[in-house]
Amino acid sequence: MFIAAATITIFIIFCFLDIITSPKYPSGPTRVPLLGNFLEIQKLKNKLGFYHLVWDKLAKCYGQVYSVKFGPIETVVVSGYDAVREVLSKDDFDGQADGFFFRTRAFYKKLGIVFVDGPMWTEQRKFCMRHLQKLGFCGDVMEKIVIEEVNDLVLDITRKYENGKSIEVRGLFEVSVLNGLWAMLAGGRFSLNDSRLARVVELIHESLRILDMPGGILNQWPFIRYLAPKLSRNKHLKQIINELYILLKESVEEHKCSENDQEDFISAFLMDIEKNKKSLGSFSEEQLVVILLDLFLAGSETTSITLSSVILHLLMNQDIQTKVRAELDAVIGDREILPSDRKRLNYLEAVFMEVQRHSNVVPLAIATNRTIRKTTLQDYIIPKDTLVLASIWSVHMDEQHWGDPEVFRPERFLDSKGKIINDSWLMPFGVGKRRCLGEKLAKTYIFMFIAKLIQHFEIRIPTDIQLPDKPQNGVNISQTPVSVFFIPRRCLKAN
Repeated sequence: MFIAAATITIFIIFCFLDIITSPKYPSGPTRVPLLGNFLEIQKLKNKLGFYHLVWDKLAKCYGQVYSVKFGPIETVVVSGYDAVREVLSKDDFDGQADGFFFRTRAFYKKLGIVFVDGPMWTEQRKFCMRHLQKLGFCGDVMEKIVIEEVNDLVLDITRKYENGKSIEVRGLFEVSVLNGLWAMLAGGRFSLNDSRLARVVELIHESLRILDMPGGILNQWPFIRYLAPKLSRNKHLKQIINELYILLKESVEEHKCSENDQEDFISAFLMDIEKNKKSLGSFSEEQLVVILLDLFLAGSETTSITLSSVILHLLMNQDIQTKVRAELDAVIGDREILPSDRKRLNYLEAVFMEVQRHSNVVPLAIATNRTIRKTTLQDYIIPKDTLVLASIWSVHMDEQHWGDPEVFRPERFLDSKGKIINDSWLMPFGVGKRRCLGEKLAKTYIFMFIAKLIQHFEIRIPTDIQLPDKPQNGVNISQTPVSVFFIPRRCLKAN
C-alpha cells in the first residue's frame, strides 16, 4: 500500500514538474504531462496544413517569442524580424539539434556540416569554403557546369515539345540541379535520363517529405519506433538513408581506387583524411559521406523547388512573364546568356527576390538552433540546450513591413529608377555565420535556368489544367504537381 502511494505521489510530482516553467521563460500553450503540446500542435497542423502557419497562429496568441514542448523537448519559437535576426546572429544560439533522427542520418554520430556545431563545425566549414572556392565553386568552373546543364535542359524540353508532350513543372529542374552539384563534388556527370541520378532525386524527395523541422516524432520519443513502427516511419527513413549512403560510398570508393588525379571535393577531402591520420581531427570517410549527403539535401531540393516556383508565378502572372521576356530581348537579344548578365537584368532579379519572399520555400531556418549556454532573448531567460525555431516565414510575410505580403509584386524590390532595393528583411538564405554555404551557386542556377527558358520558350498552361493554389509540406514547401507547355519562340515567330 505504501509503495503504491509513494509511486503515485512521485508520478504526480513528476507530472507537475514536467509542465511548469520559470516566470522569466517565454509563455505558451498549456502543456500536458509527458506529451507536452504535441496533441494541440498536431491538431492545429491538421487544420491549417503547415507547421509555419501553426507557429504564426500561436504567435498571435502568445507573442513573437513563446515556448512549446515537443514531448520531452523544450522549444522556443521565434517570429518577427528583430527576434529572428538575433537568434540567427547571436553565438549563444549557435548550437544544433542533437536528437535521434540527426544521429540516425549520420551513422549514429554527430557528423556532417548542417546539424553540427562547435570546433568540428568551424573546421569543416572552413575546409568546405576553402576547397569549394579553390575548385571553382564560385567561379569559372561553376559557370561552365551550370551553362552545360542549362543547355542540356533546353534541348530536352525542345524534344518533348516536338513530340507533343507537356512537362511537369515540379520535377523539371531536380535532375539538372543535382547533376551540377554532382559534377562539382564528385567530378562526374550523368545524362538527364540516367536511372541512378533519378533514384537519388527520388530518395531526397522522399526523405524531406516525411520530416518536419524539429526532426519528426522520432526525435521526441525515439522508443516509438518499437511501439508503433509504422507511425514512426523509422524503417522507411533508414532504408532511404542507407540507399543514399550506398550510392555516395560507391563514389568515394571509385575515387580511392582511381589512378587519375581528380580535382573535385571528394578527392580534396580524401587527401585531408590522409594528412590528418595521426591527429584526432574531424576528417574521416564517414564524415565525408555525411557532408556529401548534407550538401545534396540542402542544395538540390531547395534550388529546384525555387525554380519551379518561379515558373508557376510566371504562369499565374502572364504580364510579369511578358515584362521579363521584354527585358531579356532588350538587354540580351539572341546571344548566349552568361552569369555576368544577371546584374544588368534588374526586373528579372526582382522577380527572383519576390518569389523567394512570397513562396517561402524554407519557412523555418534550415538548421534548428540550440542554446549552447543559458542566455537571454529580448526580456526572457532561455536555459541551455533549448531548441529554437526561427520563422523566416514570419519575416517575409510581415504586413507592417511589406504592406501587402500576400500579393506577388516584384516592383517592391525596385526603386523609382528601376534599380534593385536590397531589403534586409529578405533572408531566404538565412543570416549570420550559418548563412547558406551554396548561396552564390543557387542564385547562379536560378538566374541561368529561368533566363534561358524565358529567352527560348513561351510557357503556357494547357486549356484543361487548373494551376494549384496549395503547396506541399515537408522540411521545404514545394509546389503541387502541374504540367505545362514550353513552346519554342521560333515556332511562334514562324506562325
